[in-house]
Amino acid sequence: MTRRRAEGPAVPRWLWLPGGLALAFVAGPLLGIAVRIPWADVPALLTAESSIDALRLSLLTCLAATALSLLLGLPLAVLLARASGRWAGAARTLVTIPLVLPPVVAGLALLTTLGRRGVLGSYLSAWGIEIGFTTVAVVVAQTFVAMPYLITAVDGALRSTGTAYEQVAATLGATPTHVLRRVTLPLMLPAVASGTALAFARALGEFGATLTFAGSLQGVTRTLPLEIYLQRESDTDAALALALVLILLAGATVGVTTWVARRTTGRVRS
Repeated sequence: MTRRRAEGPAVPRWLWLPGGLALAFVAGPLLGIAVRIPWADVPALLTAESSIDALRLSLLTCLAATALSLLLGLPLAVLLARASGRWAGAARTLVTIPLVLPPVVAGLALLTTLGRRGVLGSYLSAWGIEIGFTTVAVVVAQTFVAMPYLITAVDGALRSTGTAYEQVAATLGATPTHVLRRVTLPLMLPAVASGTALAFARALGEFGATLTFAGSLQGVTRTLPLEIYLQRESDTDAALALALVLILLAGATVGVTTWVARRTTGRVRS
């Protein structure tokens, strides 16, 4: 009994076949890039001016979009998880829509709302505030498509934990703010870590909404995915080198966040 518990529950052996095929299906294309890359030329390809500009812009805008997602998404996730009624269901549906929208449609929605002639953008333009086809537009587009990942992760985690601990704290006289700070936030820290990683990775790989709403201007709106797309026809080696950077950044983000989530989960359980 002790040995079985240490090794984990037994699973049917036939699962290894479809599971192995799924792993090969995911890992195969990634290994294909690694095989095809001209490794000797990678330093020169990555130090080109256009590559450096795209990498710098992607990192800065992704960090800004992730911070904005945390600032706005966490309060909404808590509200959705602890609210009931039709409004919560409707709000949850609206939050989920950007997850399934084609990126071009998301960019078009932003353009018709915040563009120079958009519903709100026309008023902003009258005050001298331009959002479309600027670096701000890149951050807005990335936040629009990435924040739902954070909200969904935290919302689901909080709903699965229930409200027992929070009710006990309230019974003992804790204020709602104190309950949020000392009980709710520690409970959702692992979900926040994983949701933040998903949001950052989604923002890092954003393409369609950024191209539609922000355009592709080097050093201003041309992020790493856009640079890869442009280099794909003219310089395949440069596109592969930049794709490798994107894969490594995404892998590092997921790896670090998984480690943080495990440590946080252990502390919360303790």
